[in-house]
Amino acid sequence: QPRAIRIAILAMGGEGGGVLADWIVRVAEHNGYLAQLTSVPGVAQRTGATNYYLELFPGNARPDGREPVLALTPFPGDIDIVIASELMEAGRAIQRGLVTPDRTTLITSTARVYAMPERLDMGDGRVDGGKILEACRLAALRLVSLDLNAIAERSESVLSAAMLGALAAADVLPFERAAFETAIERGGVGVAA
Repeated sequence: QPRAIRIAILAMGGEGGGVLADWIVRVAEHNGYLAQLTSVPGVAQRTGATNYYLELFPGNARPDGREPVLALTPFPGDIDIVIASELMEAGRAIQRGLVTPDRTTLITSTARVYAMPERLDMGDGRVDGGKILEACRLAALRLVSLDLNAIAERSESVLSAAMLGALAAADVLPFERAAFETAIERGGVGVAA
């Protein structure tokens, strides 16, 4: 049976998670896939993390002409790719069961944006990033971790573009690099950067 590729993106407000999700939809649709995107905005600490969920279904996998039924929310234990804009968001994805050692490629930035309890602590209330990264290594089938914020700054671009680049470089989707570049060009925003 053909199966959809399931992707969860966890990003904080203003980091371009929606832009990233739209680019992935463009890549998929331009390559003959059906794509569905849903999002649940967050209003919690920091600027509120938003969860984006995508399912990509190969268009040529429907010989009987029937449309697939795609899910609206991620189901724990059944996600192929998780992209986290920040290390604590990767940890939250693990807590929610979205990252599993038999299926999930976890792509995360190692950069941290400290949560309110970390900031309000009278001493050093920061959560140990090394422990979160180790949990990521144990939880995922494959871990891709790098400072995506630093990459965005060095290239004078934005975090969403660095996340898309990491996804393309991870080679976990059945699309060539040029397809990702074309998606950015078709979007018409920040193309040169």
